[in-house]
Amino acid sequence: MIRFDGVTKAYAGRQGRKVILQDCSLELPTGFSLGILGRNGAGKSTLVRLLAGTELPDRGRIIRHGRVSFPLGFASTFREEVSGRDNVRFVARLYGADERRVMDYVADFAELGSYFTMPLRTYSSGMRARLAFGLCLGIEFDIYLIDEVTAVGDALFREKCLAAFADRVQQADVVMVTHDLDVMRAYCDIGAVLGGGNMRVFDDLPQAILAYNNVLDGER
Repeated sequence: MIRFDGVTKAYAGRQGRKVILQDCSLELPTGFSLGILGRNGAGKSTLVRLLAGTELPDRGRIIRHGRVSFPLGFASTFREEVSGRDNVRFVARLYGADERRVMDYVADFAELGSYFTMPLRTYSSGMRARLAFGLCLGIEFDIYLIDEVTAVGDALFREKCLAAFADRVQQADVVMVTHDLDVMRAYCDIGAVLGGGNMRVFDDLPQAILAYNNVLDGER
């Protein structure tokens, strides 16, 4: 369960203060996978970071019950000077997971070979993505956060990623941001629309898509 209690988040932009959420209080339903819709610039990625705890609200609080993942494929907190293996060990320890089991899983899944023991600064962007994707799947979370990333690499590796992710979400909830509505329909039961400093949660995804399309039609 994730609950927003009077959450406000805004940025100073070129055209003035950009409000993502304004005194938002709501609870995300448990046992459902949620797709978040919003026009470009509405703050969807910021919302995912707020849910993950990698970014803090200006006011209010976000209460989490259960283990919430970092955004799938998120690699910006990795340390450049240490190896992929040591980065995995640190994150596994941070989440209280079995370090050896997680390291073995990521080493096998990410297919990095000897690079797994080399400093992250030697990695290509694709290798970083493989490491981050494998690490997120290597720790069992109650809620997985996804910001546009569902697979990386060549066709065979993408197929492997999607199969592993589909297996994980059988036992977990998903909060997903994506512009691909087909992907959202494949994974999400319910939907939410972010905009105007508020987030509205709908009982099913088609209702949310309809509401989002109405917002777009109103802006044309």
